Amino acid sequence: MKKSILFLALLPGVAFANDDCARLKTVPDTTLTLPMVVNYGLCRNPQTAAAYASYRASHFNKNAAYANYLPKVDAHVSSSRNHRVHDDWNYSGSLSASYLIFDFGKRSSDFAATLATYRAAGFDYDETVQNYIYSVIGAYYELLNADANVDAANMALTVAKTAKDTADKKFKAGAVAKADVYKAETTLASAELKLERAKNNREITKGNLLTKLSFPADQEITIADMPSNFGSDAESNDIDKLIEIARKKRPDLLKATANRDAAWNRRNSAFLKNLPSISVTGSVDMRANSAGGLFEHMSERAGGSVGISVSMPIFAGFANMYSARSAVANYDNAVESERAVQNNAMMDVFTAYQNYKTAKTVLDQTDSLLKSAIENERVTSGMYKVGRSTMLDWQQAQSDLIDARNQNNAAKYDLYVKRAAVALAIGDIESGLDGEIDVKQN
Repeated sequence: MKKSILFLALLPGVAFANDDCARLKTVPDTTLTLPMVVNYGLCRNPQTAAAYASYRASHFNKNAAYANYLPKVDAHVSSSRNHRVHDDWNYSGSLSASYLIFDFGKRSSDFAATLATYRAAGFDYDETVQNYIYSVIGAYYELLNADANVDAANMALTVAKTAKDTADKKFKAGAVAKADVYKAETTLASAELKLERAKNNREITKGNLLTKLSFPADQEITIADMPSNFGSDAESNDIDKLIEIARKKRPDLLKATANRDAAWNRRNSAFLKNLPSISVTGSVDMRANSAGGLFEHMSERAGGSVGISVSMPIFAGFANMYSARSAVANYDNAVESERAVQNNAMMDVFTAYQNYKTAKTVLDQTDSLLKSAIENERVTSGMYKVGRSTMLDWQQAQSDLIDARNQNNAAKYDLYVKRAAVALAIGDIESGLDGEIDVKQN
């Protein structure tokens, strides 16, 4: 069953850590899909684990705020010895309780501020998780692109070897000059160099992905390629629809709103702090005296009291006044910060959407370019074999084909990244995955 990352971020008992996954020392020896890679990352990544610990701390702070709705009970026990009166020991014990009845809503404002802060922490955790997933998606596609470039370099090397063999045969037959052989050898050496560079780049991108999954960078990982065509809600929605989704799901927007609510309640609490509060109190006291020895001629007294107390601050060195003004300023800051986050979020959605549309166009163009380059290389190689083209023409065709393959690979995986960027911009990164995130509870 598909689960929402945002929903999970608001549940206090959920963690992404899984003991079996976290204890793994080596990458599983199987082909991993993107959702599988993300799952391994979520259960092993220290960044998301730290964010979850911070969220749990906020959860406990929220629970502690309920204490203001419960009575407070204190116990006190003491013993003392009077050296001037028969060395008597005096014992006393007391139990006191108080309960706040009415404070003009300050207690409610304090709790509402704590609850809003807790919600903001949940959205902050959700944002951390979504950003991490996006980084894993990017590293995953980079590795796929690097694998594709290695394959393209191997294909180019095969073509270069064919050209070298053809040039050798034609030179021995006296059909071409020695210069064609030299040119073919140069092309072959260049293809070998490009293959080594492609392999090196693949190792670096593989290490980057493994590091994000908290595995040693020198291990091997096999990942599955993505389908040629895929669909998502983000692709079929217009910009207005995407912005509307972002308003409802984007974590930083929701966090900014929660922070504004917390600031508003703190402002109210600062004003209400200057009003009186009414509490009911009660106590039980017991005193004992021992004369001439411990527990000898023991005398006891017991008593108690119950009442109502009213307290109101009169003067605190202007601290309350300045605290109230500070709370107002903090609220104004939270309001403006929310507006800034909203503006930035809408621009993020617009930019991601435009980049995705452009990436789709670029992929279509590179598809056409690759088809043309493949056909051109095929025709040019055939013409060279029958003496109607030069080695220089064939070299150029091979170079054009290599560039076209690399551009097509880059455009293909860039489209996947841009698609994930749209999902991140609207606060629904899970829609950027073709599969489910299997989140386990501790």
